[in-house]
Amino acid sequence: MKKLALFAGIPLLLIAGLALALPSILQAAGLHPDYEGAQLDLGGKRALIITTSHGTLDKPGETDADPTGVFGSEMTEPYYEFLAAGMEIDIASVEGGSVPVDPQSFYYMVRTDSDERFLKDAEFQAKVENSIPISQIDVSEYDVIFLAGGWGPAYDFPDSEALASLVSEAYYAQHNPILSGVCHGPLGFVRALDREGNLLIAGRRMTGVTDKQINELGISFTPYHPETELRKAGAAFESQTAFRDLFANHVTVDDEKRFVTGQNQNSGAQVANTAMVLVSGSGS
Repeated sequence: MKKLALFAGIPLLLIAGLALALPSILQAAGLHPDYEGAQLDLGGKRALIITTSHGTLDKPGETDADPTGVFGSEMTEPYYEFLAAGMEIDIASVEGGSVPVDPQSFYYMVRTDSDERFLKDAEFQAKVENSIPISQIDVSEYDVIFLAGGWGPAYDFPDSEALASLVSEAYYAQHNPILSGVCHGPLGFVRALDREGNLLIAGRRMTGVTDKQINELGISFTPYHPETELRKAGAAFESQTAFRDLFANHVTVDDEKRFVTGQNQNSGAQVANTAMVLVSGSGS
């Protein structure tokens, strides 16, 4: 009987070992790759991270939906990249106030070191709990504007006139701030207009989460999909693919070097660092 009990416990040990190894397995497949960008000193410069205010993953007519919001690492990775370079950082959202954070983005198998740091960072958490409404943002104060992704922006970024106006105003600002975004974040660019009333991103190289990744994750009911909307806006859409696009990664800089975009949750740190390189002048 003792031998049987011993053997019976082996599957449980294997399952437990696999569970513990799962984060490493997923990273080896391409999720949240380690990234070491340029070491920069941008003391005196400022960054703004803009997030969604939409916190439910609701289908049309649905009243009891799963919670969602900004995807954790798409906010935390750029935040700590900016912080490492000495930048001051503000957090804004479409409506201001408490930012909804997708609870699934902090599950242990996908949680990043930056996420772990955020969960212990009272100052960062306070900024997220008391985000600035984008209607109150003065773009002249920021050198980098970063649009974080997650499922939430699929509901409120493209329909926000305030966000579209902010993007246009920042583009024409005299100090030439860098506009950046990752995953669903670039949806905030699709309605911005130039001074002639044309779509600002038409003809620009850009990326965002692919239709393939959205379909593979089974969340195709959200109102806006980045690849689809970027293409509709005339952007020259680029991406990489993998056996599942969750494990792909791609970052683009438009030819004018004003927009930096990342394909998905794997790109946050690289997009932020690339944007800072352009601010520093070393990427020109």
